[in-house]
Amino acid sequence: MGYRVAVAGATGAVGRELLRILAERNFPADEIVALASSRSVGKEVSFGDKKILKVQNLETFDFHGWDLGLFSPGGAVSAIYAPKAAAAHCMVVDNTSHFRMEPGVPLVVPEVNATALQKAKKGIIANPNCSTAQMVVALKPLHELFKIRRVVVSTYQAVSGAGKTGMDELFTQTRGSFVHDPIEAKQFTKQIAFNVIPHIDRFLEDGSTKEEWKMAVETRKILDPDIQVLATCVRVPVFIGHSEAISIECERPIDLRKAQEALRHAPGVILRDEREDGGYVTPVECVGEDDTYVSRLRIDPTVENGLAFWCVSDNLRKGAALNAVQIAESLVEQKLLGKNSPLWKN
Repeated sequence: MGYRVAVAGATGAVGRELLRILAERNFPADEIVALASSRSVGKEVSFGDKKILKVQNLETFDFHGWDLGLFSPGGAVSAIYAPKAAAAHCMVVDNTSHFRMEPGVPLVVPEVNATALQKAKKGIIANPNCSTAQMVVALKPLHELFKIRRVVVSTYQAVSGAGKTGMDELFTQTRGSFVHDPIEAKQFTKQIAFNVIPHIDRFLEDGSTKEEWKMAVETRKILDPDIQVLATCVRVPVFIGHSEAISIECERPIDLRKAQEALRHAPGVILRDEREDGGYVTPVECVGEDDTYVSRLRIDPTVENGLAFWCVSDNLRKGAALNAVQIAESLVEQKLLGKNSPLWKN
């Protein structure tokens, strides 16, 4: 049985990636529709190698009879149209931050907490922040072994996390620096070319940023409410691929060999931990890849039961579109998608 799938925000970077991944993974869709704002109506987007979709208007679209809505149109837009889709019994997987911490809305990374999908009584499932998604995939097997108490993470986040405008700004500034054009910062608060910016999203009263707050609260919701997280989130001049330097403090003694084995066999993780030149993964190497890569695994001697490692992932895939499609696949596997879904019977 195939499903009718609507992709909202189809003209954006994540929306296009959603369409690409749906086709790549042969998601069982009998029908696909691309939705965006009225400004984009009539534009064309690709679905797979051959099929071209003409964009329709999200604002007037009738979701009755559609099984799945994959949303990435921005938080304010999702806030309006995701509940409308869910009210029409179209299950929504939302990529924005709007619903992530809402009670009754599961926040899901399938390799970590796929069973939480059974609690999607509101018909909306949230996709986590890109930096959170890759981190919890790596933390899950270590938490099961050693029970993590505390995480300290510094992120090195690609400009694609800020959308196409962020990527354009890095390109323009980089080119401008070689031809002596003036450098203008529009999308970011400071020059991003040949620079790093320790500021993503707005500042909160305690001095942290919203991005750092997201990593803390989302990790607790997905993995364990007792884990403490201190994050420092930094934008770096990389187009695609988020990197993270992660240190964990655990309740149980660390066995490095067991940690390596757990990561080596964990779903969605590839361990490449060779203690030699080039024996680790960088953002350039993870572009277009589905997995989260872990390298530089080592004991942290500065705390009791400490472990440190390097973590890299394609933020447009695992951090957004791929995770959303994996959620959809999990819904199919658990028989939670479609008009006969038990989630609609409550």
